[in-house]
Amino acid sequence: MIKNIAFGAFLLVSSFFFAQNTAMSGAEAKAFVAKVSSETKEIKTLQSDFTQTKKMDFLDKNIVTQGKMSLKTPNMLSWKYTKPYQYSIVFKDNKIFINDQGKKSSVDAKSKTFEKINKLIVGSSNGQMFNDPEFSVSYFKNGNFNIAKFIPKSAQLLKYIKQIELHFPKNQSTVSQVNMTEASGDTTNIVFKNTKINAPISASEFSL
Repeated sequence: MIKNIAFGAFLLVSSFFFAQNTAMSGAEAKAFVAKVSSETKEIKTLQSDFTQTKKMDFLDKNIVTQGKMSLKTPNMLSWKYTKPYQYSIVFKDNKIFINDQGKKSSVDAKSKTFEKINKLIVGSSNGQMFNDPEFSVSYFKNGNFNIAKFIPKSAQLLKYIKQIELHFPKNQSTVSQVNMTEASGDTTNIVFKNTKINAPISASEFSL
């Protein structure tokens, strides 16, 4: 559950699944990365509603959940699922805090895969994830989106994740949609809406 939330985690809005993707040229990719990296440096906080759809081979129906994501740089991140159940996870102070419908627990994020997950999600808000040595990155485009595809390099991450795609609407520097394929073949899609950038966030968003 944690890895689905976290990797899903990374962030933000739209869904044209059948658009034709073409690879960016070297110059296009360089310009795209430079633009996103420059513009997202100004982001201090990020809030968004999200809908997550998970498709698993052994289930006939997709699992659809809704909630709210809050991020505050440099390293505070909250995912709060509200429908159809209550489930919250907060990354803070190198720890992961979990509230599973009233049952609270915490996990030390140091020296664990979750430390990389947290870094990757926060990096998606400031453009630093393009330089993450844990992933090889390729760039694509279609009529609606610029797309960055991340393939894990480490054997540790490959146990969980096959690839992650971040979708950026044209002329926008924040992620609108995340598509993740797990090593098992299961997929997770997260679409964000009602995104707020640099709006005040209550400290209560990062406590359980």
